Amino acid sequence: MAVTIEDIKKLRAMTGAGLADVKKALTEAEGDFDKAKDLLRERGLAIAAKRSDRETSNGCVLVKVAEGFGAMIALKCETDFVANGADFIALTQCILDAAIANKCKTIDEVKELTLADGQKVQDAVTQRSGITGEKMELDGYLTLEGENIYTYNHQNKNMLCTMVQMNKDAEEQGHVLAMQVAAMNPVALDEASVPQEVKDNELQVAIQKTREEQIEKAVESALKKAGINPNLVDSDDHVESNIAKGWLTREEADRAAVVRKEATEQKAANMPEQMIQNIAQGRLNKFFKENCLINQEFIQAENKETVADYLKAADKDLAVVAFKRFTLRAE
Repeated sequence: MAVTIEDIKKLRAMTGAGLADVKKALTEAEGDFDKAKDLLRERGLAIAAKRSDRETSNGCVLVKVAEGFGAMIALKCETDFVANGADFIALTQCILDAAIANKCKTIDEVKELTLADGQKVQDAVTQRSGITGEKMELDGYLTLEGENIYTYNHQNKNMLCTMVQMNKDAEEQGHVLAMQVAAMNPVALDEASVPQEVKDNELQVAIQKTREEQIEKAVESALKKAGINPNLVDSDDHVESNIAKGWLTREEADRAAVVRKEATEQKAANMPEQMIQNIAQGRLNKFFKENCLINQEFIQAENKETVADYLKAADKDLAVVAFKRFTLRAE
């Protein structure tokens, strides 16, 4: 059976596959549309399987709110060329629309949805993978429920999206804070919202860093008293390089190693514990200020006001309820 251009256009419209792929599938199926669609789907599965170990570092992130339900989702792929394609973006939007309409709570629920063309979401993604020849996968599905949810798609580039929920109608503040979340990447709403595991880890890191700094100060002081320039012996590679350049003798290097060892042991044995704890707590407080949304410096501040200050100035009862953020960028 001869395949006509009208048949090719019809199947292409139904599947979104390339002209060459559609023509080949119709020819092999002898004009049977259902069989041709199955062939295109099988080839998509084959391509997806072959590229299953590839990295998907590009893609499209979209966000939407409707009837008290907000969601964002990422459809990931391998290259920005595919990510910027109109068909790819349209598929992402179609999936997000379906997820919103069905108020899906998880990515697994989204994958099981049936789209308007009768395909399951996961099958549609696999088919698009077969068309482009790139690995694709859904990721980053995040939701918020309730009123007063505001969204932001950073520079409308579909790479970074955010949602912010306020306790009352505040479109201007909600939009600005969605931008704040995009720019400053907070880890929690406030100090109380930071998981205890994160707090404990940050405190231990701060204590360790403080101890190392105190020891290094003691070592530097001891080296100077011994008449050795600390900058010449601050690492093994530096020591060897400076010896080769004639800036340091082997004897001086050996003496510096002894001084460093003795100063390190003495300081470690006589560490002022309360001072260490105080400095570490100060570092933890700085972490909260930089990483808790309401404690962060407001991005539009003129005098280093915090987000909390900005909200209070707008309305003393205005508050952020929750936020979500997803990006395809390495941070």
